[in-house]
Amino acid sequence: MIRNVISAFLLDEEFYSQVAEDESLVGQAAIVVVVANLLGGVGAAFATESSALAGAVVGIVTGVLGWLVWSGVAYVIGVRVFGGDSDYREMLRVIGFAYAPLAIGVVPWLGFVGAGWALFAAVVAVRQSMEFSTQKAIATTAVGWAAWLGTAVLLNGLVGWDFMTSLPF
Repeated sequence: MIRNVISAFLLDEEFYSQVAEDESLVGQAAIVVVVANLLGGVGAAFATESSALAGAVVGIVTGVLGWLVWSGVAYVIGVRVFGGDSDYREMLRVIGFAYAPLAIGVVPWLGFVGAGWALFAAVVAVRQSMEFSTQKAIATTAVGWAAWLGTAVLLNGLVGWDFMTSLPF
C-alpha cells in the first residue's frame, strides 16, 4: 500500500491506469481518503489553535463525504458529458488515491499545497481512468471538485466548525 501512495503522490500515470482497472483497490483508496483527511484535519486544527480531535473528525467526515460526491459528479460529467469510459467504483478508486497529497496538510499551513497537489493528482487520475484528453480531465475534475467543496462548506456549516473545534478534547 505504501508503494501505491508514493505512486499517487508522484502523479504516476501508469499507476492511476492500474488503479482504474484493479477493482480490489477500492478499500485501499478509502484508507487513503481517511488517513489523508485525518492528517489534514489535525494540521488545520493546529494552524487554527483548535482541538486536534475535532479537526480529525471533521476532516474525516468532510473528506469521505466529499470523496463520494466528487467521484459521483466526476463519473457523471466524464461519462455523460465528455464520453469517457469509466464507472462510479473506478472513480472512487482513482480519486481516492488522488487524495494522498492532502496528508502533507498535517504540517500547519501546508494544507493549501496538499490541496493543489491533490487537484493535479485528480486530473491525472481522471484522465487515465476516463481515457480522454487532459482538457476534458481538467473540466471533469473542476466540476467534481466544486461539488466536493460545496459539500465540505455545507457540512461544516451544518455541523458548525466553531462548535466542533471548541470541544474540550
